[in-house]
Amino acid sequence: MRTAAILPVKRFRAAKQRLGASVGDQKRAELAQAMVADVLGALARSASLQLLIVVTDEPSVAVAARGQGALVLPDTADAGQSAAVEIGVRHALAEGIERVLCVPGDCPALDTGELECLLRPGAAKAEVVIVPDRHGTGTNGLLLTPPDAIRPSFGPGSAARHRALARAAKASWRFERLPSLLLDVDTGEDLAALRERLAGTGSAAMHTRAVLGRGQRPRVLSTSSSG
Repeated sequence: MRTAAILPVKRFRAAKQRLGASVGDQKRAELAQAMVADVLGALARSASLQLLIVVTDEPSVAVAARGQGALVLPDTADAGQSAAVEIGVRHALAEGIERVLCVPGDCPALDTGELECLLRPGAAKAEVVIVPDRHGTGTNGLLLTPPDAIRPSFGPGSAARHRALARAAKASWRFERLPSLLLDVDTGEDLAALRERLAGTGSAAMHTRAVLGRGQRPRVLSTSSSG
């Protein structure tokens, strides 16, 4: 089954505003940059993905994504995560992709081994697999067979919303908890939980570790606007 991953990435200057006073403006942009680099790397290492689609209007992400062999699609409208994912879905369908995995750029602990288990060959029927966040209310992964099985609807309460959309579409659905996809970073509390998780793991999320551990900006993504 031909599978693509879709990674939407907003401009870093607008990223992680909800972290507020927990992280200064410069560190917030560095953290967003590092997390995307870690997610991009985990996806690029997956043998189960035939295509990696990055939807972004951030020049440094576009350069890094192409370096990983990803297809970059512009997100000039910047209308949010769901709209960006739909850009990727439309392209995936045009390329004959049979299912898509939609993941956010703020889950840097993503483990390629867990990803391979999630992407085991599945049935050819319509299916929606919802990977919830640690609270069980948000969606940190959405595996859709076919890519347009439902329209993505990310944001607060999205896990229940995606379930309802699957039922309305008469598609089979299930929740699948992946430990490495439980943690996304929106608030100071989320950041503290991520620090705790990364303290207990080995080489995962090395770019994010560098930002959190040393407070220095690693050269994880090119700042060139060419390409």
